Amino acid sequence: MQQKGTVWIIGASSGLGLATANAFAQDGWLVVSGARSFLGSPPTEGPCRLHLDVTDETSCDGFVRDALKRSPRVDAIVCCAAQLVLGSCENISLGELNRLLDTNVLGTVRMIKRALPLMRKQQSGKIILFSSINGLLGIPFQSAYTMSKHALEGYAECLAMETERYGIQVCLVEPGDHRGGSQRTRLHAAAESSASPYYHAYENACSIISRDEAQGLSPDALGKKVVRNANKRRMRFRLKVAKPDQRLAVWLHTWLPARMNQRILNRYYHTCL
Repeated sequence: MQQKGTVWIIGASSGLGLATANAFAQDGWLVVSGARSFLGSPPTEGPCRLHLDVTDETSCDGFVRDALKRSPRVDAIVCCAAQLVLGSCENISLGELNRLLDTNVLGTVRMIKRALPLMRKQQSGKIILFSSINGLLGIPFQSAYTMSKHALEGYAECLAMETERYGIQVCLVEPGDHRGGSQRTRLHAAAESSASPYYHAYENACSIISRDEAQGLSPDALGKKVVRNANKRRMRFRLKVAKPDQRLAVWLHTWLPARMNQRILNRYYHTCL
């Protein structure tokens, strides 16, 4: 089968990133995947897996150098690398927040900055950033993750305007809850213990979040939707992949008064008790 193009998948070791990498490979793309857990020499056959730590400039340079040995082009880049830190705004430390933003936001920016010169030279390219429903609204005890995804939403809007003249397109994927995420990237603030004044509300919210993820959508179905969008002549800028109730939550967030939204979400996550 003739290859459709070369795609870099950033953060492809598990969850939505792995599902998206598999979907591109099944669709006939040359896939070059990067993740911190990919150590050692890449396989000589099959999808290429390269070690990549998006928080390390040297590692980012090494990934690009090795990827270009596989293909001199980058027709698409999909940025999925992210971590989640659950905790109250008061108890998440600056160190925990800095580490999350370094991965979720700056890690994405580092890799896009390396892909852009290649895409400008080609006069084509598709940049796909994984945001979230949390890029559109906040929920209790996910302030760090929500902050990072809101940042990506604004960054992508600017990026799309600046690069359109070079034939480059941008897409924000906004997933709701999906099954199968790695627990290695779902962390809890160290200070969020039974001594915290937020403890009971925090425990309630974490229980609801865990339940919703376990009952979430299929990662494989999301990967196929991302590929279908990438194959379009003109990609959709926003691709929401979420259950009807989460789509409704986004609509309500847009049109209802802020206090009413806060009341609804606090009741849903049992944080107003």
